[in-house]
Amino acid sequence: MSEQRFPPVDTLVPHSGELVLLDRILTADQDGLSAALTVRADGLYNHGDRVPAWVGMEYMAQAIAAFAGWHAHREQRPVQLGFLLGSRRFSYTRPDFTVGESLVVTARKLLQDDGGMGVFECVLDDQQGRRAEARLNVFQPKDSDQYLRDIHD
Repeated sequence: MSEQRFPPVDTLVPHSGELVLLDRILTADQDGLSAALTVRADGLYNHGDRVPAWVGMEYMAQAIAAFAGWHAHREQRPVQLGFLLGSRRFSYTRPDFTVGESLVVTARKLLQDDGGMGVFECVLDDQQGRRAEARLNVFQPKDSDQYLRDIHD
């Protein structure tokens, strides 16, 4: 992956405020993205000074969203809403993350079709090694606003 300057994460994902869980993009290329984050004390998912391991799937989904947003930014298109459809597998090595812990999340594209369906291999690492991994299925319609209108009609 290339080393370069990246825009702030909140300009690449369709989230705002406390919902943006990634701190910064580390690397990105045509096939993937890595981002850094610190497990926050003010997170929506906290249980005291712990965050359940399943929140790792949201960290991964946001890395995929940032990947799509980075490509949109480079092509001067607006960031579009995407949908996490599910996971073929999600495994983790510990039941939770500790507030203040530094993590790196990496999403690598395995498959992406013209209709917006994609499959990404994702990993979540800390300084000691692998904390979680998953294969996530996602969908990003070409026009998310129109898609949402269509499914509500």
